[in-house]
Amino acid sequence: MNKNQIVIKDSIINKFRSIAGKDNVLIEYEDRYCYAYDATAIGEKLYLPDAVILPENKNQISKILAIANENKIPVISRGAGTNLVGGCVPLKGGIILHTSRMNRILNFDKTNLQCTVEPGVVVEKLQQEAEKQGLFFPPDPASLKVSTVGGSVAQSSGGPRGFKYGTTKDYVLGLEAVLADGTIIRTGGKTVKNVTGYNLNQLLIGSEGTLGIITEATLRLIPKPEERQVLLACFDSIDMAVNAVTGIISARITPSTLDIMDKNTMQTIEKFHKTGLPTDMDAVLILEVDGFKESVKVQTEQIMNICRELGAEKIRASRNEREAEEIWFARRSAFGAVSRLSPNVLTEDAVVPRDKIPDMIRQIRRIADKYSLTVCIMGHIGDGNIHPNFSLDLRNKDEAERFEKAAEELFDAAISLGGTLSGEHGIGFSKSAYMEKALDKKNIELMKSIKSLFDPAGILNPGKVI
Repeated sequence: MNKNQIVIKDSIINKFRSIAGKDNVLIEYEDRYCYAYDATAIGEKLYLPDAVILPENKNQISKILAIANENKIPVISRGAGTNLVGGCVPLKGGIILHTSRMNRILNFDKTNLQCTVEPGVVVEKLQQEAEKQGLFFPPDPASLKVSTVGGSVAQSSGGPRGFKYGTTKDYVLGLEAVLADGTIIRTGGKTVKNVTGYNLNQLLIGSEGTLGIITEATLRLIPKPEERQVLLACFDSIDMAVNAVTGIISARITPSTLDIMDKNTMQTIEKFHKTGLPTDMDAVLILEVDGFKESVKVQTEQIMNICRELGAEKIRASRNEREAEEIWFARRSAFGAVSRLSPNVLTEDAVVPRDKIPDMIRQIRRIADKYSLTVCIMGHIGDGNIHPNFSLDLRNKDEAERFEKAAEELFDAAISLGGTLSGEHGIGFSKSAYMEKALDKKNIELMKSIKSLFDPAGILNPGKVI
């Protein structure tokens, strides 16, 4: 079959057009091409969807899924496509359900500290609107300027603030979702406490669109912190930086963020965009403290003293919001800077107990050297979540094969240190082959049974997770 052709019958395409509108069903090759990829580097292989549909409400999604289920057509839900494990890639063709037009914030409930949103709402937009109400939505994935709430829930995304505030899963009170056969369900609710039966809410969170399509989310909010302070502490070694983190936590201080970057990452950032990072240091900690103004002041002084006592060479503290954003801009520039070294960047997501971070970083560096790969290491040191960014050219078959071997050794190292495959990116298809290393046979059998119960025909995001 010619690559411009699709395998879905014209009669079914016409049904989709009657549901979503002709202009909301894309079947031209040029329109479908960009949906063959997400932010994951997957090389030159093309996984082309047969159609892209942009629904505007849950009823349209329900009708589309009922038809897809009857005709065994794969369906992949998609937000901004910032996924890093191939979660949005249509491995078996089918339909991309792009929820960008379902982008309304339906309400803010200041009395009950919550809001209800559609899946296409951008995370940063939600944060900004919440702050106008004096409220705060803490989850902050690195891609928050474009990533959506639906994607964040589907991946159970995290971010730097996870150490103090938790991740997306800790802020979802209730969900509305459409199952594979078109049935619309609601899970959870609008109460903070809810132990009425099995927790189907948490089952859908992080399921990567394999159990249902999220159409609405009720989210928990908290009061906006009065003040924040951002610090950059520089160290001659990774071990010293980790010791400083241990010292801070042992002093019963809980920063909102505790991130780390290694020398390679800093040098790469400074090569392409001058941000003032200390390229002669082996590691820096990026810390943020928030809360009441006086409390922030006291905690900041305590953190600076601890860092100095444990070997920090330099400490930079933000004096205003502009300087705080400058420090965070440097941290968030890392992925973009690394991507300029080679055509592809493969960002891994290993997580280990916090005290094993020096061991894990040594293992990453050893593995990169063994396979002659360039790696820049950063991550959320407060919760043990490390992101090694491998820069390479997937068109080079030898280099691609070396990376595959390196990735397997990296996951083996994480598991041997008491960690696992992912802290916040999920599994998608890029890590699914390693699931049997991380989980026992019975766990995987139970997951397969759950998948079969929710989606007997296997149409929802096939080839992902298990």
